[in-house]
Amino acid sequence: MNAEELENRFIDLEMLVADQERTIKDLSEIVADQVQIIERMQKEVAFLIENYDPSGAVKPLSEETPPPHY
Repeated sequence: MNAEELENRFIDLEMLVADQERTIKDLSEIVADQVQIIERMQKEVAFLIENYDPSGAVKPLSEETPPPHY
């Protein structure tokens, strides 16, 4: 293998690594966004569980019991 072929292989490897780094960064951002979505959904589900009415409806906020410190 001559020097030019070796240099071309090295350049190809550098491009591959750069592409993989970009892909990892993109995936990391997607995962971070999904974590925020999941946390928001968990809060919404917890709210719905707390405010579930046996008739199948969600109680309006006006019917919420005030916290004990009121």
